[in-house]
Amino acid sequence: MSLIQALLIGIFAYLGRNQVPWLFGTTGGFYCVGRPLVAGAIVGLILGDVTTGVLCGVAVQAMYLGQIVAGGAMPSDVNYAAFIGIPLAMVAGGGAEAAIALAIPLGALGTAMHNFTMTVNSYWVHQGDKCAEQGNVSGIARNNLCGTILHLAERVTVVTIACYFGAPAAEAILNALPPIVLQFLQVAGKMLPALGFALLLKQIVAEKWMIVLFLMGWIITQATGMTTTALTIMAVGVALLFVMAKYNGAGAGASTDEGGDYDE
Repeated sequence: MSLIQALLIGIFAYLGRNQVPWLFGTTGGFYCVGRPLVAGAIVGLILGDVTTGVLCGVAVQAMYLGQIVAGGAMPSDVNYAAFIGIPLAMVAGGGAEAAIALAIPLGALGTAMHNFTMTVNSYWVHQGDKCAEQGNVSGIARNNLCGTILHLAERVTVVTIACYFGAPAAEAILNALPPIVLQFLQVAGKMLPALGFALLLKQIVAEKWMIVLFLMGWIITQATGMTTTALTIMAVGVALLFVMAKYNGAGAGASTDEGGDYDE
């Protein structure tokens, strides 16, 4: 991997980092560029192998399908897992299994770095509060921008160095591993995405009767050969019909009392 390639990966890792405002906030950054699936495509494009990048991204993404960032507390940093784990696995020739194996420790490292930068950046928050008390608008903007400097330095520097200098090390480690360890990584690489799907299903199926909907979707895809995309579009249509039938009907025959409550 060349230094330019490593630097480009580091820049995209910064743009996809949490708390970075440049791509419409977290909408285009953390929740788009920062997702392993998108990151895999970007890394694959930079390294010249989009197919392998996407396959690695799919495997890593599946691990974190059920992850929730509650209150900004990240159990694992998917950005590090994607933008370091995927390129290192690709250049080492390990594929999706190696990407998953690297994603776990890298995700923990990313969480530690995220907590460190957020703690340090609390200084700029207090400085911004002082500027707000003084009515200093330019000072507020300046402190907000200063808060991104540490994010830029941490993400670009760490990811670039890890990708550039870590590629030979990752390749040497994979070549030195005995076959039984590589076989274990392959098995674990298939089990961990299943765990991610299980965590997601646990959140989706909040009510027991929702399991029926999941089974119906699975049966339709298996019996008809329908793709997941087509099934999703059909499900959206069914959901819209359900909402319109329920709430339009209630609205047509409903009246309000003096307190604003609806009576049939």
